[in-house]
Amino acid sequence: MTSLLRRRPADPGAFDRTLYAPMILGSVLNPVNSSMIAVALVPIGIAFGARPSETAWLVSGLYLATAIGQPVVGRLVDMYGPRRLYLAGTALVGIAGLLGALAPSLGVLIAARVLLGFGTCAGYPAAMSLIRSESRRTGLDSPAGVLTALAISTQTIAVVGPTLGGLLIGLGGWRTIFTVNIPLAVACLVLGSLRLPRTLARERRSRFDLPGIALFAAMLVSLLLFLMDPLAAHWYLLVLTVAAGAGLAIRELRVDEPFLDLRVFAGNAPLLATYGRTLLTFIVSYAFLYGYTPWLEAGRGLSASQAGLVLLPMFGVAIAVSALTGRRREVRGKLVVGSITQLAASGLLLLAGSASPVWLLVAVTVVVGIPQGLNSLANQNALYHQADPARIGSSAGLLRTFTYLGAMGASVANGAFFRHGASTAGLHHLAVFLLVVSGLLLAATLLDRSLRHVGAAQPVLPEGASA
Repeated sequence: MTSLLRRRPADPGAFDRTLYAPMILGSVLNPVNSSMIAVALVPIGIAFGARPSETAWLVSGLYLATAIGQPVVGRLVDMYGPRRLYLAGTALVGIAGLLGALAPSLGVLIAARVLLGFGTCAGYPAAMSLIRSESRRTGLDSPAGVLTALAISTQTIAVVGPTLGGLLIGLGGWRTIFTVNIPLAVACLVLGSLRLPRTLARERRSRFDLPGIALFAAMLVSLLLFLMDPLAAHWYLLVLTVAAGAGLAIRELRVDEPFLDLRVFAGNAPLLATYGRTLLTFIVSYAFLYGYTPWLEAGRGLSASQAGLVLLPMFGVAIAVSALTGRRREVRGKLVVGSITQLAASGLLLLAGSASPVWLLVAVTVVVGIPQGLNSLANQNALYHQADPARIGSSAGLLRTFTYLGAMGASVANGAFFRHGASTAGLHHLAVFLLVVSGLLLAATLLDRSLRHVGAAQPVLPEGASA
């Protein structure tokens, strides 16, 4: 493990609280940019005269950059420490925010979103790496309070993002959702420079597996291009996906220092199950976010600001649920309840219509807030215990990759069910699809017997100690 040089001594028995602010602020950059755009797609389309299929790349471009970049940056965090990657990433966020605020065309705006995707990749892997380092330094196996704070901040900011986006658009137009990244990036740079520990040079650096990264990127790009327009005529994209995936597997199994250590993953079934649950969780979560939100505007006739306010209860419910359950170490119960409430929320969508009262619209978001506060927190805590400590950054990054694979699947579902606009009939068809996915998540949780042991107390040796 990497040794850390601190600017001041830290309490040997407690987590260094000066790390909270940069960790949390860096981690929320990605979810806030992912969610704010939901209420901006319509005004951006009007501004540039773009069709929904074109503005959809504002969402997919960030997803793709994040899905590729998270494990890559996570691996760099494992190799070089969190500080350098954190500062470089947040600087790129500021540049992307400025580019988006001044963008003269939709193409430039999409490029800004891609840069945002890459720039926001460092925050979460860096935070998980810092938590693991602090855990070893303090001897605390499960810093539940820190993990809960991280989960609350990252997941609830995704919920409040549409509300924030709606308010910003109401104040200064859609460009404000890009401009807001500039002060956020400056704050991250200041806090990161002052508080993140410097990493001492290692005697030997691991090799960076560029061919493996290229194959990983080719696999995800071809898959996304197919999912964006899943027609039989585009069969060749699936062939490219399979070929790149096979090449990636062959490459990673033969090199000494792979980008993705498939040997480790193949022997860690509980971690693979966590990635699978994350995929299912976020298919539902993002399908709701990008399906229910435009329906509120197009199907129910609300303004962008009003739609954002209807979604606001999710924020309070998710925070309350995470805060109440976060310090409980076990994760299985959280996932069971989260899966059941996702089923309930999907069922409630079947009751929504163009004349639905506001209280019913709000009730849907209240129920959705419960799994928002449970599922992601539980999967994050499971990963913390299941991942190889030496690869915690890349493992955490890969968790985010599965998050955005879920988002891509949700995008395909929304595109299929809202092909002719965000109609009530399309919403009901989407609800049936979400009921099926939520049922699969519940089944996957109940069948995973390893979850009974996640969170059990384990001794953690200090840095440099041996068993």
